[in-house]
Amino acid sequence: MSQRQQLERIFEIDRSIRAGEFPNASRLANILEASKRVIYNDRVFMIDRLGAPIAYNQEKGGWYYSNETWTLPNIMITEGELLALFLSLEVARRYLGTSLEGSLRSAVDKISRSVKGPVSVDLDALKAHYTFASPALSDVREQILLELHRAIRENHRLSMRYYTASRDEHTDRTVSPYHLYHAQGEWYLIAFDDFRQEVRNFTVGRIEDWSILPETFQPDPEFSIQEHMGSAFQTERGSEVVEVAIRFDPHQARYIRERRWHETQRIEEQPDGGLILRFQSSGLGEVKRWVMQYGGNAEVLEPQGLREAIAEEVRRASSIYRTTV
Repeated sequence: MSQRQQLERIFEIDRSIRAGEFPNASRLANILEASKRVIYNDRVFMIDRLGAPIAYNQEKGGWYYSNETWTLPNIMITEGELLALFLSLEVARRYLGTSLEGSLRSAVDKISRSVKGPVSVDLDALKAHYTFASPALSDVREQILLELHRAIRENHRLSMRYYTASRDEHTDRTVSPYHLYHAQGEWYLIAFDDFRQEVRNFTVGRIEDWSILPETFQPDPEFSIQEHMGSAFQTERGSEVVEVAIRFDPHQARYIRERRWHETQRIEEQPDGGLILRFQSSGLGEVKRWVMQYGGNAEVLEPQGLREAIAEEVRRASSIYRTTV
């Protein structure tokens, strides 16, 4: 019998007892189309694991609760549900940042104490069977995530001191926060920036100081996070969306086919077993860094500006490693 079937039997046993039907193993076996042994095992489980005060009434020939105030636990969980819970918490702990680890562990402990069901909660045993290799994580304080969440939820404006790494510049910004976005171990605040007069992406780890302002704002009803990030490549966005085309040789093409790299991607198979990957994006800086990891196995065909930027990067790298004979 599956665990889901056992839960259904337990619910029916509980319903029948509460209805004053004084069920017994024989009657329940007929109703639930199970053997008497299975029903007896369910009864033992309810008593030993769930603390059910099941007693037997000789006159009625069936079961009743000696304590009528007892109720089934609020959380009853199957093995599959427990696995899903564990995996989601491990992903959260390893991918959302170590600053959240204390709160996540607290959540696991609370859930574990309240869970009762056909399986025991043994998170240590599960950890022996599953491993997550997390990316390099940005060190983001839990407090700023909580306050940014509150500002987004309540539509409060935000004042912040921000460090722009590309310009090595510290600036004071006032923004209207729309969304928190997480990718590759980094948190991003999507917000309308008064200074730039447009929606921008801010790396949360570069917010040096912040305060939630009392004034509120009305979010743009036309804003869509899907559309906003749809033109990005991974996490980077630019001002202009362009067509990107990259040729991968037969060796690398085997691996490129295995994943979806962009929402707009199209793959053109080549006679030699290679492929051309096409997509539309404005995040060309991120595309450049991504392509260069494949070395000579990848070639940018367009746009021309990206092709030239990679060629220049290759020349610079070559000059660094060139050996004078």
